[in-house]
Amino acid sequence: MIYDRLFEHGFTRVDPERAHHLGFRALRAARPLLEGLGRLDRRTPGRPVVAMGLRFPHVLGLAAGFDKNAVGVDALAALGFGHVEIGTVTGEAQPGNPRPRLFRLTEDRAVVNRMGFNNDGAEAVARRLSDRAARVGPERAGRPVLGVNIGKTKVVPEDDQAAVEADYEKSARLLTPYADYLVVNVSSPNTPGLRSLQSVEKLQPLLEHVRRTADEAAGERRVPLLVKIAPDLADEDVLAVADMALAIGLDGILATNTTVSRAGLASPDATVEAVGAGGLSGRPLRHRSLEVLRLLKGRVGDDLTLVGVGGISTVEDARARLEAGADLLQGYTAFVYEGPAWPRRIVRGVST
Repeated sequence: MIYDRLFEHGFTRVDPERAHHLGFRALRAARPLLEGLGRLDRRTPGRPVVAMGLRFPHVLGLAAGFDKNAVGVDALAALGFGHVEIGTVTGEAQPGNPRPRLFRLTEDRAVVNRMGFNNDGAEAVARRLSDRAARVGPERAGRPVLGVNIGKTKVVPEDDQAAVEADYEKSARLLTPYADYLVVNVSSPNTPGLRSLQSVEKLQPLLEHVRRTADEAAGERRVPLLVKIAPDLADEDVLAVADMALAIGLDGILATNTTVSRAGLASPDATVEAVGAGGLSGRPLRHRSLEVLRLLKGRVGDDLTLVGVGGISTVEDARARLEAGADLLQGYTAFVYEGPAWPRRIVRGVST
């Protein structure tokens, strides 16, 4: 209730991107307190999940996009997320698209973003993760599972396969040593031409190249590799990606990223038009994301780890994804709308 009032009378009156930075800064400052409260809270331990050879404390994690630069992994985990996926990180630092580029559609409990992979770049993020590893020690036990999501630098032409592979290779080489799992993002609508990389003809050699790079960078460890796909793929293309993932030994698929569709929104047409282009996330995405998950599960069975993401707001949403075959879940937009108690509420709900 307190967060609802704060959101309605405070955050909604501030530019969404500025509100994000202010809220995230406060969260990082409160990390010691949050960690102490977490140790006292025995009500929401969750049920551990073993997937891809990794032990997750429970099913729910934070999707990529919230912590693009790995500045608050442990603070976010202290809120109750069992895994945190940073990024999307690109080979080179880039400012992203012009502002304003983040918008709320409050009547739909949705967000539209056209951020454009704004991030500090793989070299800077790798240094930050190296500093974190030195601070928290070499043991991974007791830490949140860390996913690293990598994408294409905007200036790299999508029709130059060698250049695309080299760009992803740089990120994979620098970041794999700190990652528990790695995600190749080819499904954001905000980098021109990126979604064309979802075609199997381009995607398979890219994933195989990233796999080789990750294996070389990981040393004795094997870091699982997943791909994140768009909800806007046709059903036959979803199945083609599933078949390809099985054929090359991919570890999993995240379903799904944001959508470019604006169908069925409750927000006035004028409001939606004023917001303009970008990827839509939040509640309107839940039906299509669930459909894609069911398609994938029917194709891959138990051979791949499936991560359900997109439109998960309630305990019922989370249970529906698990029943449809998700091994793990991720959220982002509901966290923005529901506040810091949301992760523990979901974990408690699906664990009872």
